[in-house]
Amino acid sequence: MQQTRTAASLPIPSHDLSVVYQAALAMALGLFIVGFVGFSHIDAVHNAAHDVRHSNAFPCH
Repeated sequence: MQQTRTAASLPIPSHDLSVVYQAALAMALGLFIVGFVGFSHIDAVHNAAHDVRHSNAFPCH
C-alpha cells in the first residue's frame, strides 16, 4: 500500500525558510534603526537622520 502525502506533511525547502529568516531579520533591523533614530536623544544621530531625510526629499516637518 502506497502512502499519499498531503501539502501539510511535505517538508518546507530550506531555501524558503532562508528567505523567511532574511525577511524577518531585515524587518527587525529596520524597526530597530527607525526606533533608535526616531527616539534618540543624541543630537548627532538625530541631525544625521534629519539631513538624510531632506537629501532624499522626504518631508519630516
